[in-house]
Amino acid sequence: MILGDYHTHTVYSHGKGSVLENAIVAKEKGLKEIAITDHGFSHIAFNLKRSKLKDLRRDIDEAMEKTGVKIYLGVEANLMNYDGDVDITEEDLKTLEVVVMGFHKGIKNGIKSFFGFSMGNILADYFKCHSKKRIEKNTQSYIKAVEKYPIDIISHLNLTAKVDVKRVAEACARTNTHIELNGKRIHFNEEEVKAMLETDVKFVISSDAHTPDRVGDDTLGMQVATMYNIPLERIVNINDLIKIKSKG
Repeated sequence: MILGDYHTHTVYSHGKGSVLENAIVAKEKGLKEIAITDHGFSHIAFNLKRSKLKDLRRDIDEAMEKTGVKIYLGVEANLMNYDGDVDITEEDLKTLEVVVMGFHKGIKNGIKSFFGFSMGNILADYFKCHSKKRIEKNTQSYIKAVEKYPIDIISHLNLTAKVDVKRVAEACARTNTHIELNGKRIHFNEEEVKAMLETDVKFVISSDAHTPDRVGDDTLGMQVATMYNIPLERIVNINDLIKIKSKG
């Protein structure tokens, strides 16, 4: 079983439950810790607002006291452009304890990046026409991001923005960044998993819960691990807890 779920959402962004509700379910399922990783600040419709960080901190502290579950204040940040920029600042990192990062639709990233990076990938994904050039640029953007920012986990890699997963995995191994086995959707095939396993990258099973009942749900992650022969010792939150970068 997983002991930590490091990708969960609440009403502070696109989730349906409170921090306390997530924590209660986590306790019931035997989890030792969770992260609240609401959608990043640049998301147009479902963003966590910086002005709400103090309220979120208060809710986390209260939920920890009531349940005994360790709760990290995190964010699911947005990859913004081909330069590997992410929508977190040095000031944000003084508050955030966990950083999950991935490509998302519907973000505010400027006209050039919106049409070139966001819409370019959205259209390429819709028409299934990912060019080698775009895959290379996407790959470089992920590599730059994990090299520039203290990212703990890459969420749903290959969703919309297709990459060379082996090269991203190599960068993640160098930077101690984990690749997520997402509880809602997996976008790797068997060959891509084999390629990642040729590197030293470690994986994390996350629920990506948007409702409290799904916190700690490792069903899909375990199915993928079994189907693609991912050694359990490569999945760091099975019977263990991950080392959070903000904690050294």
